[in-house]
Amino acid sequence: MTQTTPQVPPTRIAARAPFALSDLGPRWMGAISRGWIGPLMAALVVMVSALPGLVALPPLDRDESRFAQATAQMLETGDFVNIRYQDAARDKKPVGIHWLQAASVAATSSAEARAIFAYRLPSLLGAALAAASLAWGASAFVGARRGWLAGTLLGSTILLSTEAFIGKTDAVLCGATTLCMAALGRIYLASRTGAKIPLGWKTAFWLGLAVGLIDKGPITPMVAGFSMLFLWAIDREIRWARSLNWIYGLFLVLAVFGPWAVAITVSTDGKFWGAAIGGDLAPKLHGGHESHGAPPGLHALLSPVLFFPAAFLLPAALQAMWKRRDEPGLRFALAWLVPAWLVFEAMPTKLIHYPLPTYGALALAGAAALSSRPGPWARRIGGALAVLGGLAFSGLAIAARLKYGAVDADLPTALVVMLALVAGACGLGAMLALEQSPRRAEGLVLSALAAGVGMHMALAGLLAPRLAPLWVSHQAAQLIRARHLDPRDGLTEGPVVVAGYAEPSLVFQLGTATDLGDASDAVEGLSEGQPAFVEKALDAEFRATLAREGVKAEPVGQVSGLNYSSGKPVTLTLWRAEPPRTSAAGAAP
Repeated sequence: MTQTTPQVPPTRIAARAPFALSDLGPRWMGAISRGWIGPLMAALVVMVSALPGLVALPPLDRDESRFAQATAQMLETGDFVNIRYQDAARDKKPVGIHWLQAASVAATSSAEARAIFAYRLPSLLGAALAAASLAWGASAFVGARRGWLAGTLLGSTILLSTEAFIGKTDAVLCGATTLCMAALGRIYLASRTGAKIPLGWKTAFWLGLAVGLIDKGPITPMVAGFSMLFLWAIDREIRWARSLNWIYGLFLVLAVFGPWAVAITVSTDGKFWGAAIGGDLAPKLHGGHESHGAPPGLHALLSPVLFFPAAFLLPAALQAMWKRRDEPGLRFALAWLVPAWLVFEAMPTKLIHYPLPTYGALALAGAAALSSRPGPWARRIGGALAVLGGLAFSGLAIAARLKYGAVDADLPTALVVMLALVAGACGLGAMLALEQSPRRAEGLVLSALAAGVGMHMALAGLLAPRLAPLWVSHQAAQLIRARHLDPRDGLTEGPVVVAGYAEPSLVFQLGTATDLGDASDAVEGLSEGQPAFVEKALDAEFRATLAREGVKAEPVGQVSGLNYSSGKPVTLTLWRAEPPRTSAAGAAP
């Protein structure tokens, strides 16, 4: 009797084929990437990475403390339309981040407490939204498993996980832009295949655009708009864009952005827009604004460090975007990345976080590249980038420890832990250059990301907070409380006068009324019983003015360090009015 081989029905073969590439690595990856678990797990990665820095680092100069101080003043005054830093209008950015920070502070702390963690929580949630959104959007192109991996790649990058614990606009901008682009990608793919487009996807697109607009102005609309134009150019059709439901979407954007736009226009007689566009945006487009000018190519040069620990995938991602650009996911990643990145490179003003809204495209392409073995040059360059990133962070940590490390028994341990994790991250990344098996390659990627996240936690939560000379304002705030001279305690006259040092971190920690002045202001304040900080550069003038005015005062403490915003050393001496002397009998002479 002739034996025949059982035949598998064609329908079963078709159903099984998609798993041939996605069934890689440990089985648990499939379990944690299903449904909404994958996006939530990607969000958890960035939250775990950023949380130590969020709670351990003092307020940072200059942008974070300016944003936080302006938000604190909103809570103190009840004016949630005008943005002010002390007595000056801060007409630079829209109000979105301040509203989010105010809600966070009201829910978890108070304006009086000056607890910086509360002002950072919106950034943490914005970064988590970016990782989760990418995992959700990428899963439509590369499957749930690699979608989760794309979100994890983005969430573990040093740039996003650092912005996640800094209380300013950029992590929220990345979250809003990535949500907008993830929804746009799903709509683009569904339109190409004729699938139904849920209203929720359209809402996500327009809501991301609206939040990005009220957070930082035109960046999110620019990224989305240029991506659509790029797709139009290479697809030679854009009929799918009709699926965005423009009337509904524009009403949604107006509902989010419009009320404040009208209110600030009326409140400032339109001056806000002139200052924001003419005084902040236009100079960045015209030249190197605020000494941040740099030639084109800087962002590309820094990307291997800022995308660490996933930098080893950058060559493979770029190669996949070009060679496999006919695939919808990689074509969409190309459209997301290229035009916006060229704009950021062409701008004369460059800050390292500017390209962050495009990092989702790199992460999507990096995850997609793992579905096939990258070419030898992509693997070799990726291995070299992994080593380069490791050397950069190791060198930075060692140099910081040698130059700014104060006496701290825990500091050497923190440094050793960080260096070990850096070595693990770059070593595992370099091993990918030699790996032949896609299954083992995926495991190496995850291991390298885990080591990189651990490195970032050690850097921001253990090492950096112990570099005491960098935190001059924090030392000064601690000193004034230790000497019981904080006017907010009701034991001395206020406000504190600060002569020769005007960093926003000190204003934030000492309170809105802090008087930033010169030597004469410090002497006048002391004559009225106020405490005063005097920077070393003004010491001679200050003492001469004390003698000339006949004011009695005494130094009660001193802090020294580096003003990392200006690169100059700082020494602040705390003075208080000398109490009247008493006779032996206890009466004033």
